[in-house]
Amino acid sequence: MARGRRRRGAHPPRGRRWWHAAVAALVAVAAVLVVHDAWTPSGDGSVGTAHRERATEALPSGSRAAPPVPTASPNGSAQPSASPSAKTTTQTKPRTEPKSSADASAKATGSGISGRAQRQPTSAPAGQRLITVVNKTHKTIWAVVTDTAVYPAGRKLAPGQVMSVTVADNWAGRIWGRTGCTTTAASVCASGDCTSVCSGANPPTTLGEFTFSAFDDLDFYDVSMVDGANLPMYINVSHTTTVDPVSSSGCYRGRCTTEVECPKAMQALLNGQEIGCKPPCAAFGGDTYCCRGAWAGREHCLPAKWPVDYTQVFKLAAPYAYSYAFDDSATMSCRHRCYYRVTFGTTHGT
Repeated sequence: MARGRRRRGAHPPRGRRWWHAAVAALVAVAAVLVVHDAWTPSGDGSVGTAHRERATEALPSGSRAAPPVPTASPNGSAQPSASPSAKTTTQTKPRTEPKSSADASAKATGSGISGRAQRQPTSAPAGQRLITVVNKTHKTIWAVVTDTAVYPAGRKLAPGQVMSVTVADNWAGRIWGRTGCTTTAASVCASGDCTSVCSGANPPTTLGEFTFSAFDDLDFYDVSMVDGANLPMYINVSHTTTVDPVSSSGCYRGRCTTEVECPKAMQALLNGQEIGCKPPCAAFGGDTYCCRGAWAGREHCLPAKWPVDYTQVFKLAAPYAYSYAFDDSATMSCRHRCYYRVTFGTTHGT
């Protein structure tokens, strides 16, 4: 508390100094109580003003990006170029102290989750980009980001958990989710696995594909269901002047993200349970659906001429996604050091 300026040599009488000291002490105690009240919970569970303002600061907005025009691989997926190793940092929601042996095991494996979200990074160091991965599904997944510390095993994300990684400005890679995992070892998940080191997962797996600083300060990115789908996914962009083509809830040109309604003949099963939707080539084989022989190449691989256009199985669920190897309209771009938010989940959070 500010004090009035005194003239040099002006002091209160000696007999009254104790009174001034007592008043000053009472004022100091009152100030401490006011500050304490502003930072502690009230009776209804809310917090004081200063605490509330910090707790409600916005998390970094989502991001989206797409790889350059892909070239078809043997299974029809797009292959991004290799990139140097990237520095990685990850964060998830804070974990509460375990109340049982099961909770203790979850805490030890990083699967614990509390109701209060830890503040996520909002920026990346110079020469790096921020990628945020969100699990909005109702299942636990292992999120994989190639060329980072969460590759190839992935980072375990319980429903509602978020992780952030930083990668180099020239990073090129893929992001996907593994499901039905029992450990972090390779080849033990129901879907999204690959054998040893890989740049993508075995079909059916939904892939996010990225190539940063590919051309004229542009990134290219996409969601690919060329290899089928095991999880709904959409990508948002931020930290850019580029207008995000996908809404923060996963809608694109009036259509939103939903679960894939997979025909029975295309369903991938494990112990009788559906774990994903196969691409037409894997489900039916043959030159037509695999774009081989007379159907090879961009000019001849035309789903509209297939006996059944099975690409619509994926387009109806994710209208922005690659549905076959030459679906180049699904490639998106973002200019100048964009940040990305990859969401596993649908528009309505299922």
